[in-house]
Amino acid sequence: MQNSPIETNSDEESESVVSNQTKLWPILLRDESTIRSRLHELFLELVIDRDLEVAFTRQVVSDELEVPILLRRTQLTFLDSLLLLFLRQRLTQSDAQAERAVLAHQEMVDHLAIFQRQGNVDHARFGKQIANTIEKAKRLSLLQKIRDSDDRYEVSPTLKLLFPAEEIQALARIYAELDSRSPNANLDDAESRTETDDEAES
Repeated sequence: MQNSPIETNSDEESESVVSNQTKLWPILLRDESTIRSRLHELFLELVIDRDLEVAFTRQVVSDELEVPILLRRTQLTFLDSLLLLFLRQRLTQSDAQAERAVLAHQEMVDHLAIFQRQGNVDHARFGKQIANTIEKAKRLSLLQKIRDSDDRYEVSPTLKLLFPAEEIQALARIYAELDSRSPNANLDDAESRTETDDEAES
């Protein structure tokens, strides 16, 4: 399956996330000024949310200076984008209910399986793509495994900071279109539309 990449502003920021680190958090707050200054010398911005108790670094972008790029940008496939939106929606729902955003591995698999190409006979390959998508979310620290659980994860609250609201809204519009389309619509059609929308925004 040919997936259309969607460029995001994640910049591998989640690799630098300080979240649920009870020992590191007070040190970060204590030395925030010094850390922020040193990062600024590297053209990196320190982003801190004291309510969520999370922090990460973001690449500084300037039209006037040639800024060295120290953080890799991450591109999302179509399935990555669907999972991202699903996790963000779960996080929003949990916030409204003052609960932790916890979900099972199978919930993510079942959600992504809806978008399998109609008539696809290579179910094993599609299953591998779903597994890769979930692994990427874990690698980017968007999913944190629940202790003493084999298949349950918590959606990182950092997700709300890593992706601007306009990107989530754009993905939501795509998702709504796909959800309302005929059952005969296949994933290839959806992927080409995702690519077109992305190009229109750039």
